[in-house]
Amino acid sequence: MSRVSSPEWWPRWRRFKDQCATLAISAGGGVVLFTILMLFVFLIYEVLPLLRPATLAPQASVTLPPVASGPGWLSAEEYGVLAFSVERDGSARFVRQADGSELKRIQLAPAERSVSAFCRGGDGATALGYDDGRVRVVRAGYSYTVLDGQRRVTPVLDYPWGLEGLQTGANAIQRLALSSDSQLLAVQQANGEIHLWRQRQTPAAQSPGQPLSAPGKVPLGVQPLAGGLHLMDGGRWLLLLTPEAGYRLWSLTGTPSLVDEGRLFAEGETLSTSTLLQGELSVVAASSAAGLHRFLVTGRGQQAKLTRVRGYDTAGVVIERLLREHRRRGFLAFGGDEVQWFHATSGQRSLRAPLPLPADGALALSPRADRLLLADAEGQLRQWVLENPHPEVSMTSLWRKVWYESYDEPAWVYQSSASSSNYESKYSVTPLAFGTLKAAFYAMLFATPIALGGAIYTAFFMAPALRRRIKPLVELMEAMPTVILGFLAGLWLAPLVEDHLSRMLTLVFMLPAGVLAFALAWSRLPIPWRDLVPEGWHAILLLPVMVGLVWLSMALGGPVEAVFFGGDARRWISTELGLAYDQRNAMIVGIAMGFAVVPTIFSIAEDAIYSVPRHLSQGSLALGATPWQTLTGVVLPTASPGVFSALMIGFGRAVGETMIVLMATGNTPIMDFNLFEGMRTLAANIAVEVPEAEVNSTHYRILFLAAFILFVFTFGVNTIAEVVRQRLRARYGALG
Repeated sequence: MSRVSSPEWWPRWRRFKDQCATLAISAGGGVVLFTILMLFVFLIYEVLPLLRPATLAPQASVTLPPVASGPGWLSAEEYGVLAFSVERDGSARFVRQADGSELKRIQLAPAERSVSAFCRGGDGATALGYDDGRVRVVRAGYSYTVLDGQRRVTPVLDYPWGLEGLQTGANAIQRLALSSDSQLLAVQQANGEIHLWRQRQTPAAQSPGQPLSAPGKVPLGVQPLAGGLHLMDGGRWLLLLTPEAGYRLWSLTGTPSLVDEGRLFAEGETLSTSTLLQGELSVVAASSAAGLHRFLVTGRGQQAKLTRVRGYDTAGVVIERLLREHRRRGFLAFGGDEVQWFHATSGQRSLRAPLPLPADGALALSPRADRLLLADAEGQLRQWVLENPHPEVSMTSLWRKVWYESYDEPAWVYQSSASSSNYESKYSVTPLAFGTLKAAFYAMLFATPIALGGAIYTAFFMAPALRRRIKPLVELMEAMPTVILGFLAGLWLAPLVEDHLSRMLTLVFMLPAGVLAFALAWSRLPIPWRDLVPEGWHAILLLPVMVGLVWLSMALGGPVEAVFFGGDARRWISTELGLAYDQRNAMIVGIAMGFAVVPTIFSIAEDAIYSVPRHLSQGSLALGATPWQTLTGVVLPTASPGVFSALMIGFGRAVGETMIVLMATGNTPIMDFNLFEGMRTLAANIAVEVPEAEVNSTHYRILFLAAFILFVFTFGVNTIAEVVRQRLRARYGALG
């Protein structure tokens, strides 16, 4: 006897193979679980920086060259090399932040005059108001060169309104407001008079020493002395805030007119300080009662009004000074010997730290919001390094309605980019999650009855010979690339449905009704006639019936549209139902994605139903139950774990689908369940925006957050599905 067939050797060889197979399968499963775990960890790693709080790190202070008067205005260069300061006596100078040395000094006013008011425009220009009624506008600019690997910064000071400035009157300047493009200036003098000055010559045409052509002057009369004066929305609105917390709002479109006035806070509260945020569309104002609120102009024309849209928790601290960011809707709030850092839109307070400030010091925030400077009366330049990479993200901004600038009410909005420099990114993921569920819902609404009905008939009623041909044919549909389905849906199906909407709606109602009517008529035929068709081959009879119903629906579509929809179904939907109709909408997505999901649900459900032991169904039939009673009372309960798994796997496939949704819908992130409007899903949003996202930016991490939400959602659905499946198996497993 050979060694291979030896009784002593063969059992050991079989055990060895079993152990190898067990080890290989266990290792493969472990690798899969480890990969999923690492994917989960990586997503968390990319998302966690969104929750990182801001930091404030003090740097060594430097001594500035002495000046005759105290600091009045301070600004910082972008890369932390230079700073520009204007003193109360009208002298300006550029200093190095590293050592405080003076690089350049300019005298902006005669020695006998002093600066009584300062204002910064959105384009970096600074307006200086003097005690003799003159206003001068300067802009500190910087040119950069790289020599021997070192960046060199050269300061440049230009005069957008001319070298001599503007003589607004004989009284001292009380308040100033400068528009973002430096084309509009609002001036309030000490006697309360307010004038608007419109520049007629573009700043690009200016050069030092060249006189400015006469600007347009628009008087607004004597007004209460302002505690804050702000030009909003590029000069469309002028807002005056009084120290008593009153406000007056003028529309400057056309002839200036007062459109709204009232109080910012409750009676007894006064205005502590205010600032115009980046973009110049909203104002943040602090009250003497530790209140801090954001205000927007809502409405149009004479119906416009100042609306309080958000409050901020200052922890009971009265805010005394506000300093806005240059490129984001954030601001620093100083008071109570501490600093708090807020983002205006998200409402998030990302920093609260002790920081005592002198009352007469000049503050500056660098354009990148990464450095804070303070020039005090003792001639010290104090510096802090700031870090706050993602202040615009909070649980409120991600999931709840937010009142954005230029909106008349709070809304869920996702919009990551725009062409305007004043644009504010909007990162609400609620419309994306809603769009994901909406697309999956309509896909399952289309696919579930078709897939389950087909699976039930194929496994229980169809003849085995026909089943062997039909089942592989349906499963072959799963091999079709979804990009092909998306392409056909977007470029062929969507225009077809739009052009023949009434015919499609007629088909939706006529096809199932016609099939049921044919089945009822067939059941009423004499038994000898019905016996002409072999058992399990009746589905073939439905093919010509369905073709005829489709033809009839197309033929009746025109008359149905004329009778019920006034000759235009799309217009009727818009006018009578008030529903918008987009060519690429949820109905198109549901049909296309449904075709992609049908093979998955059909294959798994059919296998589950077909695997029910035959003795169960045969025993039920032998006891007198009809085939339908056997199906509903024995077969489906026994196969319910597999059927439920089929539905959940199909739902997971619909949730994660990318290309069909990307190509067959308008990719508009809206919160509307309307069948005739589109949506944007989490998966499609990732596919669209990943190529344009800057690495480590807020946008970049929001996309990882979307992937994390999709991962958690899919994992949660699958977990629930498995729990339900196990309970169904425990309940109905005894039937087998």
